[in-house]
Amino acid sequence: MEQIDWFAYEEAAKKRGFSRICGIDEAGRGPLAGPVFAAAVILPQGCVIEGLNDSKKLSEKKREALFDEIQAKALGYSIAFATEQEIDQINILQATYLAMERACQSLPEPADYALVDGNRMPPMLGVAGETVVKGDARSASIAAASILAKVSRDRVMLEIDRLYPEYQFAKHKGYGTKAHREALLEHGPCPVHRKTFLKKILG
Repeated sequence: MEQIDWFAYEEAAKKRGFSRICGIDEAGRGPLAGPVFAAAVILPQGCVIEGLNDSKKLSEKKREALFDEIQAKALGYSIAFATEQEIDQINILQATYLAMERACQSLPEPADYALVDGNRMPPMLGVAGETVVKGDARSASIAAASILAKVSRDRVMLEIDRLYPEYQFAKHKGYGTKAHREALLEHGPCPVHRKTFLKKILG
């Protein structure tokens, strides 16, 4: 099995003279309901967090445990989101950028370089940086950000589930599962649904 150097991207940026390197990732681009979240995390160089990985590859219990450990060990972190109304107004890609920009700009001490998961750079990030395809499985900082974003969004969806139990948000977190689609057809959309995502389902 290939050994990943989890700090290769951070090391490369340090060699180019940057000192506060944050990883940025999002959670919740695909769901039919709820906000899209993003997090920015600056880790100490060589920081060991056992089991750190792409949040999608971890169990909910493991993500919850890592959530606390990342916050305890990070030099700085920030979690932000864009609302379902913003998603409908400016589209999901622009809303994802907005959440990432908010996370980066809300760090307690600013980053001077950003490693962003994916292949597109948010235009208004305000710092130098680069994109890393599948970064949440290649960079410790991005993996940490993916966990903070995912856990934060899941917790919000549990709160939303209490408001609108008929949709079972606690089970699917807003993703377009069979049960969620059936609930939509039965009850219609609620205020946290992304109206622009429902056209194919509701016609």
